[in-house]
Amino acid sequence: MSELQMQKIGELLNEEKWTRATLNNYSIGNFEELDALIDALEDEDAQDEVKELCDEHLTHTKNSIIALYIAGIVALSRQQIDDSNLVKLITIFSDNHKWTVVEYLCNRILDFGENKFALRTLSECYDHENETEKKYGVWERLIKVDYEEADIVRHLAEKKEEEGEIDAAVDFYKKAIHRYINKRLFTQVKDIWQKLIEYIPHEGDFFFHIERKVAKTISEERAGQLLEALYAEYRAAEDWDKSITILKRILGYDSKNLWARKEIVECFKQQYKEHSHLDEYIRLSNLNQNWRNVHDAINDFEKHISFDAGNFVCHRTWGVGRIREIKGDSVMIDFARKRGHEMSLKMAVSALGSLSKDHIWVLKVVWPKDKLHDKIKKDIPWALKTVIKSFDNAANMKQIKAELVDSVLSQGEWSTWSTQARQVLKTDPSFGNLPDKVDYFVVRDTPISFEEKTFNRFRAEKHFFGRLKIMREFLKDSDPESDYFGEMFGYFAGFLKAYNQVNEQVVASYLIISRLIREYPFLNPGFSIKFKELIQEIGDIEGMFQAIDDSDLKKDFLDRLKKSVSNWPDYFVRLFPHYLTRYIPDELESRGHGEKLKELFSNLVDQYRDKREAFIWVARNIDEKSWNEDYDISYEKVLIGMVHLLDITFREISNKREVAENRKLNRQIQTFLLKEKKLEEYIAKSDEDSINRLFTLINDVKELDPSVKIELKHTILERFPSFKFYGEKVTEVVSRGLIVTRKTFEAKKQQLQHINDVEMKETSKEIGAAIELGDLKENAEYKAGKEKQELLNIQMQKLKDEIDRAVIFDPADRDTSKISFATKVTLENLDTKKKETYSFFGPWESNPNENIISYLSPFGGKLWNHKEGEDLEFEINERVYHYSVLKIEAAEMP
Repeated sequence: MSELQMQKIGELLNEEKWTRATLNNYSIGNFEELDALIDALEDEDAQDEVKELCDEHLTHTKNSIIALYIAGIVALSRQQIDDSNLVKLITIFSDNHKWTVVEYLCNRILDFGENKFALRTLSECYDHENETEKKYGVWERLIKVDYEEADIVRHLAEKKEEEGEIDAAVDFYKKAIHRYINKRLFTQVKDIWQKLIEYIPHEGDFFFHIERKVAKTISEERAGQLLEALYAEYRAAEDWDKSITILKRILGYDSKNLWARKEIVECFKQQYKEHSHLDEYIRLSNLNQNWRNVHDAINDFEKHISFDAGNFVCHRTWGVGRIREIKGDSVMIDFARKRGHEMSLKMAVSALGSLSKDHIWVLKVVWPKDKLHDKIKKDIPWALKTVIKSFDNAANMKQIKAELVDSVLSQGEWSTWSTQARQVLKTDPSFGNLPDKVDYFVVRDTPISFEEKTFNRFRAEKHFFGRLKIMREFLKDSDPESDYFGEMFGYFAGFLKAYNQVNEQVVASYLIISRLIREYPFLNPGFSIKFKELIQEIGDIEGMFQAIDDSDLKKDFLDRLKKSVSNWPDYFVRLFPHYLTRYIPDELESRGHGEKLKELFSNLVDQYRDKREAFIWVARNIDEKSWNEDYDISYEKVLIGMVHLLDITFREISNKREVAENRKLNRQIQTFLLKEKKLEEYIAKSDEDSINRLFTLINDVKELDPSVKIELKHTILERFPSFKFYGEKVTEVVSRGLIVTRKTFEAKKQQLQHINDVEMKETSKEIGAAIELGDLKENAEYKAGKEKQELLNIQMQKLKDEIDRAVIFDPADRDTSKISFATKVTLENLDTKKKETYSFFGPWESNPNENIISYLSPFGGKLWNHKEGEDLEFEINERVYHYSVLKIEAAEMP
């Protein structure tokens, strides 16, 4: 910025101070001139300089119009949340009824984004200027950003109603009733409830949602009063099913409500007026006797009334049956395997369950199997509705699977069908979720919007970070100005209103709210918490950081930490094990903290047992040259740590300790050491002493594939032919590859292809479908799928490695002059004087039960390469063997 512009602003401030210019002297033109000066500021440094000048001026001239305006506009242009200067300025002019200026100032604030104060003041301005249409337009904007405003929403609804725009009016009334409930203003809630009954009486799901919210927020008594008004509408329409449902809900709040009890009896009489035993079943259930618990009486009556000729029932042993006739106190039922079975009515009511004609169990019996199979496979929405309604209109995917697989669909058909079904459940507005169980689906009477469905998932989700994920999904496809989003936002904001200790939820909420306010300034709840103050209250920062189950928030936390505290490198070193990405090493390196990075890596190498995951990460991501030259750490030491961890994870897997985690780490280590050939590369260029130390450790890893050890031995002997392996007598080394027969080679290839093409695809579909259910921490299908996928990956990788190493044996190369591949040897046991016969092949062909042994087994290795007439003595697992080789001949190929 030029000195001339700075001088100009300074002169304007001084001129204002000395002349004491009055408000009457200000017009829109004055502010436009100031805007031109602000626009001429060339960069952020110039803006900061001007703002500091204005802030200093305001310390002794607190009502300076120029200073308030320039400081306020600069703050907004820099996306700073503080709008206090402009709020003060607008208040000054509105108190003096300068509405034209007030309008201009409000619109200037709104140029930078929606703002509750500016919109509300602008609507008052238009009210004073009798600009009614403009006022309504501003109101519509205001209610989108002020979730607590209810009266204006109601005014807008009434206006739309007067203009005949009923759909729009209903939308506003729905929004208003939610807000009045939050304010606990029941009179207004009741008035709008009545309006909505008038316009949308068929939206039962909406009314029941409101009723539950009233019961929870205001009182159950008030919820019952609302239902009474709704009941009158359905009774007048003679909708007996809905009327009975409403009365049951009323009685759920007050079981001693005599009016509701009398009404439900009348509704039952109307609903079942054609039933031959209606009066008798009312008498038997004591439904109209006030001394009996009303819920027990209703259950008894409904069970009795379901027993009528032609209706379906089910028995635990006999399955589904159909009532043939009822005579007096006797019921005759036709079961599939027990036709014409007769029992007393009392026994039938006790032992049998009633089924509707469209119950899935009934359809399985009544419909031909092919017809039901084709219908379910082709019409997925119908199938889902049928099964869900069969479980009292609440079922999860596990129940649906149990109901369909094997009896209707095959396991293979289910994999494809269930993926499509989950997509239908997610996108079809006919399906919703239980309010308290997100993985249970229901069939709705009226369609549900994406916003409401997502919000219901949000409410049912029990975990903090699960709710964060759902809120992000909501924002991808919905408007942050939605009332549903307001409640989601309020959940996270609630953690900042009052807290006893700063834990991961408080910190995460701070980061979430701060990010949302940057994107949507109108959401600002007015918190004055500073990040630096928050940090000072954290007791265990490492434990807190580790508990933040969201990588984006962890990154945000680290960025803010770097800007807020001077010793951030120390924090970065401590937090690295809980955020394994390049970000922390790169930041330390690029900002001149190489010594901290060296300290970090050195500690990880020394503490590899305790910080396994972090050590493995750095071992895999830092190259050998950097270890030796940049961090003064021996690469051999890194490899030794990795081999030790390979042994430790193998043992812990065998001991069933944290199996999933240890398998993951073990797989990473094997990939690094063997698949990426880090061990082989190191052996190819290191000295004999270093190789000896390293191979001794590798040889001690009992669970490691013996063929891997043989390959490493071969690599060592290629460089050092006279290399002495600790604890072993050196014998002729077998071929580098894994010797196999053609038959077993083809079988292994087919096995690999089947795993890859069939089992992996089915497992991936199952995992993808399970993810759609949400709440992965408590999702049994997801966990089982991931475990299965992990086992298949390990199996595939092992097969691939073995196939890559495999050398197909040519029978023409068979050498019967010594014990070798595809030979049969007859031995004399010198201790027992008995003959023993063994055939020698590889691990793929070995079958100890038939005396076919692997040349890679300990026993096979001791016999390998010996000739007829030799006497052998060796020890395996502390057992001594004495043999004489009697005969070597060609073995039959398995």
